[in-house]
Amino acid sequence: MAQNLTQISNNTLEGSLAIGGTAILRVDTSDKNATTGRRSVRISSRKTYSSGLFIFDVLHSPYGCATWPALWLSDLETWPTGGEIDVMETVNVGDTGNHMTLHTTDGCKMGKHRRRKQTGETLSHDCHNSTNYNEGCGVRGPTNSYGEAFNSNRGGIYALEVRPEGVRMWMFGRDDIPFDIWSKTPDPSQWGTALADFPNLECDIGKHFRDMRIVANIDLCGDWAGQQSVFGANSMCMGSCSDWVTRNASSFEKAYWEFGGFWVYGRA
Repeated sequence: MAQNLTQISNNTLEGSLAIGGTAILRVDTSDKNATTGRRSVRISSRKTYSSGLFIFDVLHSPYGCATWPALWLSDLETWPTGGEIDVMETVNVGDTGNHMTLHTTDGCKMGKHRRRKQTGETLSHDCHNSTNYNEGCGVRGPTNSYGEAFNSNRGGIYALEVRPEGVRMWMFGRDDIPFDIWSKTPDPSQWGTALADFPNLECDIGKHFRDMRIVANIDLCGDWAGQQSVFGANSMCMGSCSDWVTRNASSFEKAYWEFGGFWVYGRA
């Protein structure tokens, strides 16, 4: 908090699960010439999880040129042995939809199965971290599932279910949050088709995902956001990613997470 990168606010928002304020994580905007890099923040849970149902109340998702934000679960100490589950992730302006992705060691794939039931768009099938520069097996949500469009709709709820049968994720807008989430008795069987579905048909979920911490961070540039073909693909992002970070402090004013809270059920 000393560097003003984290904050507990008194913000209230209709339709949020937040009680007693919200938590904000941001990128530094005070350094006008960040020649040695721009400060950001990452938080991770002390507890680890191998299964469970996770509810994330997200009021604001970070976006802007050079940003690479993520809300994810992973075994930080032994990655990729215990896997990685990206619940919310994208880069730069973040106007193409949220990416939900699994990263694992060898032997986990998501094929083209009829039993895979989701509304999101499948991007890739092999979750092995050495495949295609650690692309993982990803699913993309609609354009309003992240960034400015998501935020303008007052954010929403992301739900993640990790169990031996597979990994699933849902997104609910503020006006569509199921009553069982409000009442703290969530029941995924009542939620309809998931936004992203990763079944266990070609992946031993229990083997590949264990001892994971909940992580939220905002990286800058890096292997994905910093690629010139990616960074320069949006007309708003000019020059190189590193130069942008150095010289454009004010462009990171929207690069912050705001969370109403995290809830975990059935932890194992």
